[in-house]
Amino acid sequence: MGSPSKGKENKGWPQVDLCCQLVAVVIRHVYAAAMEKRNKCSFGSGFIFATPIPSGPSISAKPAFSMAAGAKDAPSTLTDVSSTEIVENKPLFTFPGTLAKPAISTAAGAKYALSTVTDVSSTERPLFAFPAAQPKLESQWRDMDWTEEQKTSLMKTISSYRPICHEVTQARVLLLGPVGSGKSSFVSSVQSVFNGRVTNRAMVGSSLTSFTKKLQSFHIHCQKGEDPTGLVLCDIVGLGGGEMTGLTLYDILSVIKGHVPEGHKFSPDQPVRSETVGYVKKPSLKDKIHCVAFVVDASKILTYPKGLSTTFQQLREHISELGVHQVALLTHVDQICPETAKDVTKVYESRIIRDMMSKVGALLGMSTSYIVPVKNYSSELDLDASTDVLLLSAVDHILQYAELYFQDNTPQHTGPKID
Repeated sequence: MGSPSKGKENKGWPQVDLCCQLVAVVIRHVYAAAMEKRNKCSFGSGFIFATPIPSGPSISAKPAFSMAAGAKDAPSTLTDVSSTEIVENKPLFTFPGTLAKPAISTAAGAKYALSTVTDVSSTERPLFAFPAAQPKLESQWRDMDWTEEQKTSLMKTISSYRPICHEVTQARVLLLGPVGSGKSSFVSSVQSVFNGRVTNRAMVGSSLTSFTKKLQSFHIHCQKGEDPTGLVLCDIVGLGGGEMTGLTLYDILSVIKGHVPEGHKFSPDQPVRSETVGYVKKPSLKDKIHCVAFVVDASKILTYPKGLSTTFQQLREHISELGVHQVALLTHVDQICPETAKDVTKVYESRIIRDMMSKVGALLGMSTSYIVPVKNYSSELDLDASTDVLLLSAVDHILQYAELYFQDNTPQHTGPKID
């Protein structure tokens, strides 16, 4: 009896083993399919999940929408981003207030977009999950001495500066840039360094329209009771909306040529002309602008309208024809780099700021060697030595190019002359 029973049991085992193998194969296939599906629905480590964009005709590469400051709700889906054309300098999103992080963009041919965007009025918590911050560079990409001795040396150099041309006692530098880029703040910050305390000499606005409405010349003074430096910073109304608000190209060139009187209020319907009150018909060398410093906000570079680049480059072409050298200031660098916000001496170790400098160079059509980052004083009540060094280095950079103008326009040189 025992032998037949044992034989019957052994005969059934191969069937059980085959079933187990089939179940294992099915489980492996199901698991592999699930993992593949999950990977296709993710941007990768550190990003939120996205949903596939349904294919369809008439796909456009233009931004699907922009969100104005203070908006509470945004469209639930983002589409039309799979075109082969990439639109430069047009972010998919406009963040409220200043940009603390770069906007998310979708490259040509991308298959996924963000599925939902809600509650965009908060600036304290990020709207999106970004990958880990890029590591700092191993060394500074520009040499900079952050010591107190360097600050003292720069202050002495700037205080003692006088143009090589004896006909002129001060270099006049025109600050030119979009509304809210930090032109007036730069003037106040530089003067604060020499005053030894934070002051707001140039009136600074916080609205979307330019606070400065007229041509104002600020003589940078040394310590109280001392003579002014050889530097004058000239502030005018800002550019806005991709077009010149209250300014025409002719107005700007008239300022550079020295025809516009101090305190002239600019108006879009009343451009500068020879009949303008106080118009300087025959400006001398001391009345003219000797260097132009373009001022660009690092936190807004991705939201500037595309037409602004054309405006800048047209300006640069006309200004260059007048023989005037140009540089650029990249402001608000602390708002795009958390490490620099904590410690300004990290500015030249930041990949983020180095990459942003390249974007500014493309915007202006100039080499990054002409561009310097700065951090203006805004909410601070006390000076910071490292911030002072960065500001003074920017002023020294400007004066070097102003001096080139005087070398080109003194009698012993045969360089280009300004009409």
